[in-house]
Amino acid sequence: MSVKKKVGKVSSPKTQQEQCQLFNCVCHDFGRRILWTLFGILIAYCVVLLGTMIRNNLQEYYFIGQADKMERVITVDGVGEVTAKPDVAMTTMGMVAEGVTVLEAQQQNTSVMNELIFRLKGLEIAEDDIQTANYNIYPRYDYNDDDGRTLEGYEVRQNVSVKIRDLEIANEVLALAGEVGANNVSGLQFTIDDDEVYKTEAREKALEQVSEKARALSRSLGVRLVSIVSYDEYTGGQDPYPYKSYAESAYGLGGSMPDVEAGSMDVVMNVHVTFEIR
Repeated sequence: MSVKKKVGKVSSPKTQQEQCQLFNCVCHDFGRRILWTLFGILIAYCVVLLGTMIRNNLQEYYFIGQADKMERVITVDGVGEVTAKPDVAMTTMGMVAEGVTVLEAQQQNTSVMNELIFRLKGLEIAEDDIQTANYNIYPRYDYNDDDGRTLEGYEVRQNVSVKIRDLEIANEVLALAGEVGANNVSGLQFTIDDDEVYKTEAREKALEQVSEKARALSRSLGVRLVSIVSYDEYTGGQDPYPYKSYAESAYGLGGSMPDVEAGSMDVVMNVHVTFEIR
């Protein structure tokens, strides 16, 4: 009795190789799809992140310097004024000299200005209070149709600024213009040499006014003053009182001058205070 062996079908080597190649292709394609998917997700994330950063930066730019919330504030103004007597007078005195040559004009100018400075010191005006303001030399020309422009000579201008601390001698200082031949004198101006004391007093008055106004507004508006947000101040009303100019009348009067009155002047302090309210 013959025995038949059942033998299964065996794949050929060629068929196994094709299956392996197919499997590798499928795995490679699947891995590539995953990588592209991850890369796409990364790109999308970067775009979103970049957009968020730009938006945040723009918001910070628009709100730079602004408070986190709108403050409730009121601003109160106050003015303090103090009347003071000037203690210093300022004037400018000088000489305009003409000559055919520069040397001639300089000699005339120097002679008058040296005498003027000597006489000023004789009135006990300190050297620090006498300062040369300018020294200029200009040519003088004559114009006519025949010759056109011709040089006639030169002009020398020199001025000194004088600070007069003793107002009792202010008229004597101005009288020197006529006595020594100075022909160029500016107006006399009165001022306060050190006005910090008056500024402090005016500031205190202004702040008292602010305090009274702020309390009244607080009661009227039904709010509470929490703190001071800002403070600002500036001075006003301190321009020196101008006196009459003697540029023309001082020359040749032989020192005859009217009495000088300093009068008074106001030192004004303006303050602005901003309060936070609740």
